[in-house]
Amino acid sequence: MAQTPTRTESCPVPPPGSRGIDEILAAARARLRRLDPEQAHLAVRGGALLVDIRPAGQRAAHGTVPGALAVERNVLEWRFDPRCAARLPQAVDYDVPVIVLCQEGYTSSLAAAALQDLGLHRATDVAGGFAAWRIAGLPTLGPTPPLRPSSTAPPVTAGRAPR
Repeated sequence: MAQTPTRTESCPVPPPGSRGIDEILAAARARLRRLDPEQAHLAVRGGALLVDIRPAGQRAAHGTVPGALAVERNVLEWRFDPRCAARLPQAVDYDVPVIVLCQEGYTSSLAAAALQDLGLHRATDVAGGFAAWRIAGLPTLGPTPPLRPSSTAPPVTAGRAPR
């Protein structure tokens, strides 16, 4: 009787020097002093920039943090590199304290490490992301309802396991 292959058996042999996403994430997080939502909130009140890298659709579906700067992940490095002509006015130097926020705290770790690669040595992220921020009872806005509600549209369940 044939056995069902395990996940590692069905994966191709990785090229030499490559790393899996779990290794990449662990390396990124080893470089960060990650903040829990309460620590992040205090840092923002003290002048740090909270940068929400979630796509617009995710922000609309789940809500936002008042005062967070929305910079989608695909342009983050260009907006925060002080050397880049496409930088934001807030990207004045390499000492800017940037706290990256995503939905659950995974993509934000990779993004904060990328900002550190640019030289923004104080870049970090929120452990648990927006979901943890909301659970902690910190200020949020939304989610915003759809523009044209439909009685046939399924409810928004992104990021939740089906029941």
